[in-house]
Amino acid sequence: MSGSTSVSIQLRHEEDWLEICDRRQLVPGRGLAALLPDGRQAALFLDREGRAYAIDNRDPFTGAAVLSRGLLGTERGRPFVASPLLKQRFDLETGRCLDDEEVSVAVHPVRVA
Repeated sequence: MSGSTSVSIQLRHEEDWLEICDRRQLVPGRGLAALLPDGRQAALFLDREGRAYAIDNRDPFTGAAVLSRGLLGTERGRPFVASPLLKQRFDLETGRCLDDEEVSVAVHPVRVA
């Protein structure tokens, strides 16, 4: 990806950044699923202001890897993705479920370089 802008995430307990995709592959308002080295998936998002987010792609309510296909929105100024299956909303900055405070998904630091 030389000469272009890449999107990388940092996995929990890792120091290095994992390059995921070219920045041009992220479309504002739409998610992108990425397969991680350990077999899990991350869901990457770019909001309309150009901020990037990454969370686990697995919906904890159904077990399906679908959060990358969810709808983006905001609640009191906080960005979230709504699961396309049961519509629970997950804060993209904290991973906390806005509809059930006992449930959350992992959040990954993101950099666009």
